[in-house]
Amino acid sequence: MDIVKYDVYRGPNIGIYTSVNDEFVFLPNGFTESKARALADHLGVDYKNASVGNTRVIGALMAVNNRGLLLPHTAYPDEIGLLERATGLEVAVLQTRYNALGNMMSVNDRGAVVSPLIERENVRMIERALGVEVIQRRVAGYTQVGAMMRVNSRGGIVHPETDEEDIRAFSGVLGVDLEPATVNGGVPFVSSGAIVNNKAAVVGSFTTGPEIMMLTRAFAD
Repeated sequence: MDIVKYDVYRGPNIGIYTSVNDEFVFLPNGFTESKARALADHLGVDYKNASVGNTRVIGALMAVNNRGLLLPHTAYPDEIGLLERATGLEVAVLQTRYNALGNMMSVNDRGAVVSPLIERENVRMIERALGVEVIQRRVAGYTQVGAMMRVNSRGGIVHPETDEEDIRAFSGVLGVDLEPATVNGGVPFVSSGAIVNNKAAVVGSFTTGPEIMMLTRAFAD
């Protein structure tokens, strides 16, 4: 899998501001068209401009796979409608106090690892909207499990302090092998500095050569 470096708003935290599946990369409103096209071309997708709750931190606030898209209740009706019309995905709105859904769950087309803080009724909605099995568990002691993992349907990376028993459990529900890794020069919160679909990966510009080698191994075809 091809991996390139890319910055958003002159910083390496690409995963906070963007989200991707195999059809679309979601970018904040006002994102430069030339940069949007370059990013979309690398990922092999179309790009869609959007906002969530009138903010730019799309990656932190939404969760998406190839079947559905999850938004927090802070999303405005026009934002929800735009994403429904533009993507054809099932868009579900979760009524939870934990609005940073991208930080609270890690999903692919096979499964989802969801924070134990997410209420059970919302877990059922996640299962229906994304069409996946869900487990609730901490990652490396953190409840912000989406910030600790980045996965596609071929592999994934996880906070380097995650224990082996948890890695086996996560691999079982997601259907992929997971590699402990960091991004952006040692940052263990890997989703902040990486986005990935089943075609390509993009990481922040501070990511080192050895880290890219770890990611290449994790997402190998």
